[in-house]
Amino acid sequence: MSMACTANPSLPVGKLEELAREIRGECLTLAHQSGEGHLSSSLCHIELLTALYFAFMNLSGPQEQRDRFILSKGHGCLSWYVTLAKHGDIPHDWLTSYAKEGSPLPNHPCKHSLPISITSAGSLGQGLGIATGILYGLQLKKQPEPRCVVLMGDGECNEGSVWESAMFAAAQQLDNLLAIVDYNGIQAVGKSDEISGHTDLAEKFRAFGWDAVTIDGNSMPQILAALSHVPFTKGKPSVIVAKTRTMVPFMDGKVLWHYRVPSAEELEIALKELQL
Repeated sequence: MSMACTANPSLPVGKLEELAREIRGECLTLAHQSGEGHLSSSLCHIELLTALYFAFMNLSGPQEQRDRFILSKGHGCLSWYVTLAKHGDIPHDWLTSYAKEGSPLPNHPCKHSLPISITSAGSLGQGLGIATGILYGLQLKKQPEPRCVVLMGDGECNEGSVWESAMFAAAQQLDNLLAIVDYNGIQAVGKSDEISGHTDLAEKFRAFGWDAVTIDGNSMPQILAALSHVPFTKGKPSVIVAKTRTMVPFMDGKVLWHYRVPSAEELEIALKELQL
């Protein structure tokens, strides 16, 4: 099993926060230019992606020893693409092709058009099972066992496949598995709490044999503090339930922005609110 690895940011917290703000502004601009929705799904988890890519995951060295990342909530891919460009993993000029025909960056990640993606995304509830299978396979082969991080949505936690995977991961003591739930409170057709019964996701995961914490998912200090303790308990997979918002006041908490594209006027307002 893997041992705890302290998050050790190569950038100071303030720089990470500034980077997240820049990513958010670029996402807003690209959504407007492309006319593609699911903007709020991308905006909410930007601080999480920034911390993962610039302060937590080991993405250098031999391929078999690198950490794996799976974006299970594939509709929130725009901010992942921008993060990849900022991190130097894809050319920055690819971003202007986002969601266009023939682009390597479609509106849901596709491993055939973007090989850096471990899996294609679209149907929800699959990422945790894929990550669990990867780590279990490496365990059976007695190969290096890097960490695998899965970024999920609160809506996809309605899927039974999530909990089947959670049970198996706990049974196999996969403490190098980290799930992060982007709990923005919004699903495709309504508020998550109203649809899923106002239950505590962290408590659910604990009941399935995981260790869990709940944090403010837009607070860089809280994110880094949580990551610094992964795995939370040796022999158990870890989950961070991150309560998030878009950080654009007129979009926060509105189901409408799961689909809407900002107009030129709304883009200008949003960028001003972000001081960009």
